[in-house]
Amino acid sequence: KRFLKNMALLLGSGCLLLAGFAVFFLFSMKIPDFNSFEDRKVANSTQIYDRTGEILLYDIHQGIKRTSVSLGQMSLNIKNATVAIEDSEFYNHHGVRITSTIRAILSNLSNVGIGGGGSTITQQLVKNTLLTSERGLGRYVRKIKEWMLAIKIEQVMSKEEILEYYLNEVPYGGTLYGIEAAANTYFNKRAVDLTLAESAYLAAIPQSPTVLSPYGKNRDRLEARKNLVLSRMLELGFITEEEYTNAKSEVVTFVPQATAGIKAPHFVFFIREYLEEKYGADTVENGGLKVVTTLNVELQAKAEEFVRDGALENEKSWNGKNAALVAIDPKTGQILTMVGSRDYFDKTIDGNFNVATAVRQPGSSFKPFIYATAFTKSFTQDTVLFDLPTEFQSTCDPYGRARAGHSQDECYMPQNYDGKFRGPMKLR
Repeated sequence: KRFLKNMALLLGSGCLLLAGFAVFFLFSMKIPDFNSFEDRKVANSTQIYDRTGEILLYDIHQGIKRTSVSLGQMSLNIKNATVAIEDSEFYNHHGVRITSTIRAILSNLSNVGIGGGGSTITQQLVKNTLLTSERGLGRYVRKIKEWMLAIKIEQVMSKEEILEYYLNEVPYGGTLYGIEAAANTYFNKRAVDLTLAESAYLAAIPQSPTVLSPYGKNRDRLEARKNLVLSRMLELGFITEEEYTNAKSEVVTFVPQATAGIKAPHFVFFIREYLEEKYGADTVENGGLKVVTTLNVELQAKAEEFVRDGALENEKSWNGKNAALVAIDPKTGQILTMVGSRDYFDKTIDGNFNVATAVRQPGSSFKPFIYATAFTKSFTQDTVLFDLPTEFQSTCDPYGRARAGHSQDECYMPQNYDGKFRGPMKLR
């Protein structure tokens, strides 16, 4: 009993000592000045280069767009949509949600990572404006600063002021910062004029601006998150059932993407999305990374020329409007060129959609692999094959008709391009 008592006293003293050190550390820690957001941090821009490290393909903050407006110059739709998806308890907490904080600590202890999402709007404002990116142990100090600053800011600013600053600072993709610049770029209108559906789209983007870009290949994911925003607004009583139904079905048109300041755009956004998945959007946005890629600029220019000329010729002859090309060094696997369409900025062909990385039926591009495999399996140029109508689905008969109890949609009897079959043919 005496031993246990002494151990308890020792542990208690140790805990008090550690708590004292923690309090001393917190109060002596240098905190950025949160009274003037005009003196906020200047983001270190990440730059993406070719394989030489000398030719700049894209500067993430080049031509940065930001126009600050007052809360009264923002539509109620965007304010409610943002609160609904980012911080539904915004008007009730004091800067930090205790449950989210505990979850972040447990997440960190289990090596999942600090924070783990769920940051309040106030915390996100601190992170976006006052704190710089840190690595290693610096991440822990940065998170503590974020919590403390969020609590302090809530004591000296109203919720309306915090929301106004946040909506003027949050990234909306590419070089867009703040709701006014986003509304102008995506819809050619002011933030105060945003409809409910437009607001839901914009509120959806900040979670992952590159992945959820309306100009990227993940429009289905953007659509799903837009619908989630509307669902949360309905749950919180921000909108009625009728408004929810109308906004969910509304067809929203985005302004065509502007061209400027970017080389090999499909490749650049392929790289940026990879970087964000690996290191996080905040590091890519503000970490000042110099990214040297494998792209060969000279080959890329040739590839773009081939794709453009070939696609235009195919459009004239076969009504095939688009094309893509990727060149890979077979010895290293390095991507030397990536052309995702004949023109990234041509909206008539959905040019910003990267056909090169999309799931597509490979068509004739797969034939060389089939032939190479056949030759390794002892086929020769004189081997006879049969070019005949063939039903590949066992639930259908040899004539392509569905068997009892099965759907005709299951049947698969492919044809040649000209619809003809030529019977026995040499592999040559």
